[in-house]
Amino acid sequence: MLDDEGHTADRLRSGEVLAAVTADPQPVQGCRTIALGALRYVACASPDFAARHFGEGVNAATLSKAPLLRFDRRDGVQARWASEAHGVVLEGPTHWIPSTYGFLDLARAGLAWGMQPLTLAEAHIVAGRLIELPPARRVDVKLYWTIARLPSAMVRRLTDAVRTAAARHLAQ
Repeated sequence: MLDDEGHTADRLRSGEVLAAVTADPQPVQGCRTIALGALRYVACASPDFAARHFGEGVNAATLSKAPLLRFDRRDGVQARWASEAHGVVLEGPTHWIPSTYGFLDLARAGLAWGMQPLTLAEAHIVAGRLIELPPARRVDVKLYWTIARLPSAMVRRLTDAVRTAAARHLAQ
């Protein structure tokens, strides 16, 4: 099941799932929570989009009008970056894209700007297909593995695999 990491703990609490990667460090009854590291996000746009919407620079005025991407209605990463980097509340047209790769593809196509996981965007930035929006302030979202306390070898193997992948791909 795909959901914003800020809200997956709710699915654990309701019993919909037995394990989840979540941004919520709060313990869930009957589960254990393990810190994984942080997913680093970077504000990106295609060079063409940046030229069209940020020709006068990335600032409060241009950000408040520029189209943006959001994963879903609960996704606040773009708003967090805009507030911290430029002191602005985002009011531009919003495109809801509940697909990580779709989100990246639409930014590359010039539809809007958005916060991309650096692990996915970095190669596109290096190749010039995306540019990082100034002031190059990145947002880290701490992630946790929360899993039901089940005495199972399969659960232990799954947890080991998640921890190994997190150590390789997340900021520690």
